[in-house]
Amino acid sequence: MQIRPYTAADSEAVVTLWRAVMAVTYTFLEAHTEAEDRAYFARVIVAENELWVAEIDGRIAGYLALQGDFLDRLYIAVERQRQGVGSALLGHAKQLSPAGLRLFTHQKNTGACRFYEARGFEVFQYGVSPPPESEPDVEYHWWPAADG
Repeated sequence: MQIRPYTAADSEAVVTLWRAVMAVTYTFLEAHTEAEDRAYFARVIVAENELWVAEIDGRIAGYLALQGDFLDRLYIAVERQRQGVGSALLGHAKQLSPAGLRLFTHQKNTGACRFYEARGFEVFQYGVSPPPESEPDVEYHWWPAADG
């Protein structure tokens, strides 16, 4: 596996991966059209974050979006989950932000909650995501001391 910076040439593969994971994981959220997702990805995710991809055998297996110490996105291809890709990308994020990380995920995304908690993240607070989602969420923080 290679972790490398995202390039514009990765856009198609990353958006396809993101949409596929959303379709399986976020069944409780309203789906957007492909055009809406592509526009959002370019306008918000790429524009506001530092992006990294995990590549296996020339294919994108996952991606990470960071805003300083804020982990905005971590998505792993459905067929690559539970194979160390998420842990590798999260480890990369910890290297890029050695003083700590923070993130939000939905409370209903129990797989993500277990994943982050198993890797040293602690619940900071519970809340509700902003509209249009307006779903219960959880804010997690990680500090190097939490890794032991």
